[in-house]
Amino acid sequence: MRIRLTLAAATCAMSVLTFAIPAQARINQRQNHQQHRIAAGISNGSLTAHEVARLERQQVQIAQLEARSRADGGGLSPAERARIEAKQDRANDSIRHQKHDAQGR
Repeated sequence: MRIRLTLAAATCAMSVLTFAIPAQARINQRQNHQQHRIAAGISNGSLTAHEVARLERQQVQIAQLEARSRADGGGLSPAERARIEAKQDRANDSIRHQKHDAQGR
């Protein structure tokens, strides 16, 4: 009986961790992906130096928001995560727009 209870508790703990990790990883994965897209825009000439500076500044602001949100030690609340993801959405749109405008070509 004790073994079953222990296994059930361990299974519950693992499932909670499984849901917590992907949300944090998703934010970091998006940041990395956006940085790669900016680097690709630099490499292929679709981004000007001014556009790169603006996009990098936007990435720094997102990273600072994430650091401030995590500073309390409790991880990210759903509201904090939503706010960061909304900023990442706007950054994604900015990168797409700047890479496909006529300035960098």
